[in-house]
Amino acid sequence: MGELALSESVTGQVISLHQLGATVRLDDGTLAAIPASEVAANRPALVRSLQRREPLALLVRREGRPVALLRDLPGPRPAPQLVDAGFEGRLSAYLKSTEEWAPPDRPQPAERHFIRKKRRAAFFEARTKPT
Repeated sequence: MGELALSESVTGQVISLHQLGATVRLDDGTLAAIPASEVAANRPALVRSLQRREPLALLVRREGRPVALLRDLPGPRPAPQLVDAGFEGRLSAYLKSTEEWAPPDRPQPAERHFIRKKRRAAFFEARTKPT
């Protein structure tokens, strides 16, 4: 896919987007495939083209079946935001507000859940042991 010397610069519109890649209709009416690795790297631009019917600048290699790669996306890609302080604060406030729901004389709900899971796992382990 890296052989850009054999590629031509065209525009095309995304007509299908799926787990295995995407399909674009080029300006001359032919179809080209976009590989899954390219879709993973540029999903927002491809989704935007599919939804808004916007053309994309592509590099197409026509050896055998046409394969397209996106050409020079505008601007740098923003880094993914891994921590959202606002969301974390709201989640913490919600969890604190639900603490009063738990009965004070019993274990917390998460602990009760894990106790039930442990008992169930022990039951299944006992069934699989040879007697």
